[in-house]
Amino acid sequence: MNEAKLKENRWSKELEPPIYQSWKTQKTYAFKKDNRPIFSIDTPPPYVNAPVHIGQVTTYNLMDMFARYKRMMGFNVLFPLGLDRNGLPIEMAAEKEFKVKLTDISREKALEYCNKILEKASMASVESFLRCGVSFNSWDVGTGIGEVYETDSNDYRAMTQETFIDLWNSGKIYEDSRINNFCPGCQTTLADSEVDYEDKPTKFNDIIFKCKETGEDLIIGTTRPELVCTCGMVIFNPEDERYKHLEGKKAVTPLFKKEVQIKSHPLADKNKGTGLVMMCSAGDLSDIRFFREMNLIPLIAINKDGTMNEHAGFLKGLKVRAAREKMLEELKSKNLLVKQVTINHRTPICERSKDEIEFISMPEYYVRQTDFLDKLKDYAHQLEFYDEKSRQILVDWINSVTIDWPISRRRFYATEVPLWICENCKEIIVPSKGKYYQPWKEQCPIIKCPKCKSDKLKGDERVFDTWFDSSNTPLYILKWNRDKEFFKKASPCSLRPQGKEIVRTWLHYTVLKNHLLNNSCIFRDVWINYHILDEKGEKMSKSKGNIIDPKIVLDKHGAESFRLWAASEGNLEKTDFIFSYERIEGAGKTLTKLWNVSRFISMFDLVEEKPELLPLDKWILHELNHIVQLARERYDRYDFHNSTIRLKTFIWETLASHYLEIVKSRAYNGEGKFSEPEQKSALYTLHRVLQRTLRLLSPVIPMFSFKVYQEIYGEDVHSLKFPEIGDEYKVDFESLDLAELNSLIWKTKKDNGKSLKDPLKKLTLPEKFKSIENDLKAAHNAQKIVYGKETKIEI
Repeated sequence: MNEAKLKENRWSKELEPPIYQSWKTQKTYAFKKDNRPIFSIDTPPPYVNAPVHIGQVTTYNLMDMFARYKRMMGFNVLFPLGLDRNGLPIEMAAEKEFKVKLTDISREKALEYCNKILEKASMASVESFLRCGVSFNSWDVGTGIGEVYETDSNDYRAMTQETFIDLWNSGKIYEDSRINNFCPGCQTTLADSEVDYEDKPTKFNDIIFKCKETGEDLIIGTTRPELVCTCGMVIFNPEDERYKHLEGKKAVTPLFKKEVQIKSHPLADKNKGTGLVMMCSAGDLSDIRFFREMNLIPLIAINKDGTMNEHAGFLKGLKVRAAREKMLEELKSKNLLVKQVTINHRTPICERSKDEIEFISMPEYYVRQTDFLDKLKDYAHQLEFYDEKSRQILVDWINSVTIDWPISRRRFYATEVPLWICENCKEIIVPSKGKYYQPWKEQCPIIKCPKCKSDKLKGDERVFDTWFDSSNTPLYILKWNRDKEFFKKASPCSLRPQGKEIVRTWLHYTVLKNHLLNNSCIFRDVWINYHILDEKGEKMSKSKGNIIDPKIVLDKHGAESFRLWAASEGNLEKTDFIFSYERIEGAGKTLTKLWNVSRFISMFDLVEEKPELLPLDKWILHELNHIVQLARERYDRYDFHNSTIRLKTFIWETLASHYLEIVKSRAYNGEGKFSEPEQKSALYTLHRVLQRTLRLLSPVIPMFSFKVYQEIYGEDVHSLKFPEIGDEYKVDFESLDLAELNSLIWKTKKDNGKSLKDPLKKLTLPEKFKSIENDLKAAHNAQKIVYGKETKIEI
């Protein structure tokens, strides 16, 4: 027996920095092209203008487990870090920091403010990933395979523009003026996927229209009286007997005296309000769809700054809410307001600014998607989802799509639309691919319009929706249009890990874009994660003040305790996690236990050549074999929970509490009770079990496993193959039988005032324990062992 090769008495978080810093500086996990199959992970790029939160750190640790396991399985793992530096969050941060509205200042000044925000942001925002030992291919920003990429880099934006150019040239993008979601706060068009809904208290107003032909009052309920000026039709349900006599007649709108048709339509609910409904041009999504269905020409009364326009008559110039109050005042003064009740109204709001959405008509660029919904559903069923139930989120979203994807925005810090327009003949000039264009400040690549020869070519001032940028990520990391040979080999991307709340945006649009470009499904597997909740089980948010800073967690407990907690807590693809300092501390105790086991085993010489194994040693290897099989099955499915729980139980109970307690007499062999081959069997098995346990856990606790394996065996555990199922051994007893026997003997000694080392006069055991008689006799200091039907202990 030797001194322990692990010099430290226990594992501590102070052992982590030298390890993760060496991986960073030595570029240990850099991607190098070779003949191995590629496993690629399309990681979700976090925004750089704020530190990552505990949920992101948890999910990135799980992604790192996927990456480390796949390396051990022989894959060349592409695991890059992306940094999102585009879009509204950057602009909103600039507005908050400099106390301005970017729409009120010049574009140049707006971009200057955005750049100042980004100058303050840095890799420090993702420092928690480094501290957790996340094995990205690189920590250096660049354009090479696996290097850190930024979504506002010239190269990334050039690729976004290249996708647009290809789709435009193939007729899959077009420009049209349509009524769209519009956020007055962000001053831009929004896709349906960027709209959230919130129940808000509002007034439901019964107001009086007139029937032109009969003169009777028509009482109609509305939450949007300011839009009476845009009313295009009044409808009632075809089964509503009260109003069948009105079919084909005309209603006269209050105050504006506009005549509109009255028709029956199933959209009207006879049990809601009075049963009569005024259909406005753009009061809500149902209005918009109705106008399309009935082929009505919409009248838009709201400007993009949120004020009423000339179609609103006396309401012109007022903000929407002020116009609503003014309209109600006028209706009341003329006795046209019958009743008001307060209701909770499901109100569409901008998912970022939380402003209420309006619907206005503006020319925008659209990606065709309604023509390809069947193909997208095919992909949704072709993809392997983890967990399977998450597939339905995507299917439901595809089924809800009714319009093409509006991709242009009137903002600043985003990728520009790469087009110029001839001011004379309106011809659209599309540049060639290969560089990043900024048409709003650059001259057109051609001097004269190819159609009319005019030199008045004006650059498009619009930018792309951030999801048009974000939907590039797998194309970018696989080097589409950059390295055709590599893209062909690496496609499809192996894994898209992401949150469930952005299935309708990031996943949907990425699958759509690749289909339109490459006529294929860009992913093989999709792993959808749920949320990390606070200790009370509530969703974390800045407004609640319950955000948990991962740096505080790492400072207190270290990364390895946190990682082991993340793997042990549950399946994040199946359920939310409740954050718990207590349970993270509990995970740290498992590390201490495994460290102590490792120190103990390190005191014995390594027996590399397999000897003839004794039954007790075959039993522990048999038990570990089952865990190896489980780990391979579950890790392949991105489930690190079930096998980690089994491993924790194995370490605490099977290995430490029972096997080590029994085998240590044979391992020490101080009294020479065992032969040299019997001792070698123990030593071989001790090291074999430790090696396999560390390799099984190395994706989960990479720094701990690296340290222990390096100190004891002089190898990088992460360069080794993942354990395979070893030789199968037949054992005569079950683990539970042995655990119950040991516990009974220890309890009997304790109850009789004896120490565990005190001798037993006689043990009567079932025959199934006969094969390990010598180990049991030595472990429990039994003077005599005989065999019978029941266990009997004589002190």
